[in-house]
Amino acid sequence: MADPQAHLDHLDRLMADFGRALAEKDWEAMAGLNEQVKPAVEPLMAALEAGEVDAEPVRLRLQELQQFIDAADESARMARKEAEDGLKGVNRNRSAAKAYQNVSSNRPK
Repeated sequence: MADPQAHLDHLDRLMADFGRALAEKDWEAMAGLNEQVKPAVEPLMAALEAGEVDAEPVRLRLQELQQFIDAADESARMARKEAEDGLKGVNRNRSAAKAYQNVSSNRPK
């Protein structure tokens, strides 16, 4: 089995990348990083079960990782809401323009 410290370091890099992607609201990067979480955590859990790594560093990293995931989820929810509100505004403007066009074209000359 690989060095447990290498697994911890890999998870640290993953979390740093996650933090950058979250700060930049880079959804594509976050999706890619999210796919890397399970493969990064599994060897740590195996090392933990084998007694090759202390539980506390793993627990702290998993707790921090969960905070990143929660923050990304909340940020994505807010971005979807902003996009939804923007689309509603566009639809309202389009409806108003169409109504104006209908009223203007139906005016007696």
